[in-house]
Amino acid sequence: MRIGYGLLYLIFLLREFPHRDEIWGPNSPWTPTLARRLFDQTGWNSILVLSDSRTYFELCYVTALLTSALFMLGWRTRATSVLFAVVVTSFHARSIFMTDGGDNLVLLMALYLVLTACGRRWSLDARRNRLRTAGAGNAPDSVRSCTLQLRDARNTLTTVVHNCGMLVIAAQVCFLYGSAGLYKIQGPTWGSGTALHYALNLELFQPWPTLSHLVDAYPMVIAIASYVTVLLQVAFPFVLFGRLKYPVLTVLLGMHIGIAVLLGLPLFSGAMIVADAVFLPDRFYALLPRLYRRAGMWWPAPSRAAGPGSVPPQGRPGAPSSKHGAVPAQTGTPPATGFASKQR
Repeated sequence: MRIGYGLLYLIFLLREFPHRDEIWGPNSPWTPTLARRLFDQTGWNSILVLSDSRTYFELCYVTALLTSALFMLGWRTRATSVLFAVVVTSFHARSIFMTDGGDNLVLLMALYLVLTACGRRWSLDARRNRLRTAGAGNAPDSVRSCTLQLRDARNTLTTVVHNCGMLVIAAQVCFLYGSAGLYKIQGPTWGSGTALHYALNLELFQPWPTLSHLVDAYPMVIAIASYVTVLLQVAFPFVLFGRLKYPVLTVLLGMHIGIAVLLGLPLFSGAMIVADAVFLPDRFYALLPRLYRRAGMWWPAPSRAAGPGSVPPQGRPGAPSSKHGAVPAQTGTPPATGFASKQR
């Protein structure tokens, strides 16, 4: 989720970079004065309206880009997660009438991710912790024991808060799908299977009109897609505790890709896809590094040509030669005996 939402918002800010002044800047049609009047009614606030200076706005925009990139990479995640939530909230509140539904979900998830330990894996923080743990073995026993006790207490508190945050995230996604499905049932167009027909013929949601008209030429497919959409959204909260959730998540993935392509809502679709990934099991994410390592074994990097001063390996593979001692392993490289013991 950290990587997904950080990358999504970074792409969003880069995409709107040429139009940043019209959307959020001091020269926007939705002026800072109008934004402040709305904040008086809604209770929202934004760091973008603290000053009407052009230099201040550009500094805020660069800070938002940098914060999104650092949050995606997982650098000092505890601090950057708070900054990322402030950035998303400020930009969302500044021009709330000029964005789409994807921003609402990104805003909610940015606030919830503050509670989670989203920098434990696949992050610069995880790499730094591995290096710190490796260097902690040289500390005295008394210092090491005190450090371990403090670390265990902190990890316990972090785990409790993290699990609460993940529960809120899962509940938010369930409410989103359930309410969307129930609202669709009340409408006559979804009941008659023609809702997608009207959506495909709206000029506002036609990034490629030819493609939209091509899909709209098959009314039976449109009707089936409408009914399947309503069925999956209503059933989503009830299939999360069984294996049925995997085909449901697969169909929802295809549905969101279709929304991004046909209706031109990539931010909304990306935000929903990242939210759906919460319900994938841990073994799925543990499998990804293994697939990456296997891909490296299937397509090894090209080795450099041996120079005139190089010495060819001696003896049998995996065994040191009688004349030459074993070559010392490089720093950070696991010994070959560990792999061999796993094979045995």
